[in-house]
Amino acid sequence: MKNLLILSFYILSLGAVAQGNSSIAVANPNVEGLYATPEMCAKMIRLELSKLNKYSVYDKFDMQEVYDSNESYKTCLSKSCLVAFGQKLGTNYMITGSFDLLANKIVITLKMIDVANNTVYKSGLKEFTNQEKELQRMVEVLLMEMLDIPVNKELNDRLKFDNDIITKANVGKVSNSGPRVGVGVMTGAFYEYANRPKSEGGLDIFPAVSMIGYQLEAQYVGTDNFSALAEFILNVNGLEQGKFIPTLSILNGFRFGDSAWEFAFGPGFTLTKTSVGDFLGVDGTGDDYTTSQEYENYWSGEWDNTSGMSYNEHMNNQDYQDRVDNMEETLDDRADVKGAFMFVMAFGRTFRAGALNIPVNIFYSSRGGGGIAGLNVGFNVTKKKTTMTQGL
Repeated sequence: MKNLLILSFYILSLGAVAQGNSSIAVANPNVEGLYATPEMCAKMIRLELSKLNKYSVYDKFDMQEVYDSNESYKTCLSKSCLVAFGQKLGTNYMITGSFDLLANKIVITLKMIDVANNTVYKSGLKEFTNQEKELQRMVEVLLMEMLDIPVNKELNDRLKFDNDIITKANVGKVSNSGPRVGVGVMTGAFYEYANRPKSEGGLDIFPAVSMIGYQLEAQYVGTDNFSALAEFILNVNGLEQGKFIPTLSILNGFRFGDSAWEFAFGPGFTLTKTSVGDFLGVDGTGDDYTTSQEYENYWSGEWDNTSGMSYNEHMNNQDYQDRVDNMEETLDDRADVKGAFMFVMAFGRTFRAGALNIPVNIFYSSRGGGGIAGLNVGFNVTKKKTTMTQGL
């Protein structure tokens, strides 16, 4: 019994040693649509096989003599050719495959040939996102799957191709969530409001204000050349002039192509103060802003009980009523605070410097015969499944 156990252990040990000593050589794969050459891809396969420590891997110098004797082995892809190549090398296994750029994905196929048995021992195919700088990691993932070695889930998720029609694989990776700063110039009714004296309900400030805020962005549609976005932008304006003017914009945005040109539009919300009035002066002979209440007080004070006209008759005078009826809602800093809506349009482009995104937009916010036009700039760091490491 003891001898039987020793013999069994010896046989298993021989098998383990034989497997550990199995040799493998890498033939140049077929490469289409990529910058990498067949020789570079073969080198990646050799390197990743060596790191797995499961086979004795031939390097290119071990294979050079056979290459020199027959140049056709440099483009050896068929099973029969690989078997002949392997026999010349004296190796147990040959491996090769293909690396193809297909639209927005990289497809890698590998096949491992058992030279002695003239059979395909193992094979694998996997689709990856178009990240050519990560070819070596793609090879790592595919080889580990072929050889039944557990693959790091995060690595696999970052490299694998999402085969949905709508995907976040390209333009959708860009997210412009982050701080924003800018400047806005008031136009129309807002320009007048900024320049109007405080005594008449104006702001009495320079008609251009700083803008400090934050943008949140979420993509709801993304393809290779187009993204649809929901954007939420909170700004505080006018701090440099002692004013606190908050705005919230909710925009529907579209971003196009790798150049990241974008257009957005949607409603905005702000806090404002308004009253009803005109610019005829309290007595109707000037150009000062006068509220309906101020005019009513003035007209009421003009009544003379000795004129033979009752107070009600005086207040129902047609001239008085015509002016009151023609008064309009106007910005007035003396009035009570209330909410107001506006319409916002923006156009711009996102510039990139490595992982840094710099969105630059021109915008116009319109409300009640006036608005604010300006320039807005932001920055953020890309958080996406892109190049994971450099210099592998």
